[in-house]
Amino acid sequence: MDKGRIFLFHWHAAEAKLHAEQLRDWGWRVDLEAEDGARGSQVLIANPPDVILIYHTRLPSHGRATADYLAQQKVTQAIPIVFVGGEYDALQKTRAKLPHALYVSENMLKPQLDELALS
Repeated sequence: MDKGRIFLFHWHAAEAKLHAEQLRDWGWRVDLEAEDGARGSQVLIANPPDVILIYHTRLPSHGRATADYLAQQKVTQAIPIVFVGGEYDALQKTRAKLPHALYVSENMLKPQLDELALS
């Protein structure tokens, strides 16, 4: 079952590939960026996905900046942004800047994505 397309940001290529494989196993089509948030944002804007997924476990400031930029773009501002994992202090900074994003732990990612696929 095709649940839609996710654009995955994660600043570690090997981990990004593993996460992308898991998402594909769950029925999602996945594009990913593991090095440059600005480059990924331009690709994403040119072909908007159904969900933007950002792992907050590595370089949270990069994820926060990328999400903030995407939240301000007309073409992407209505797309759900989901942050996965992260340390408490970094999450608090991100929540303050992006209160409308969704925040989930890794073990709650699949149920959250399943819910988004139904909406």
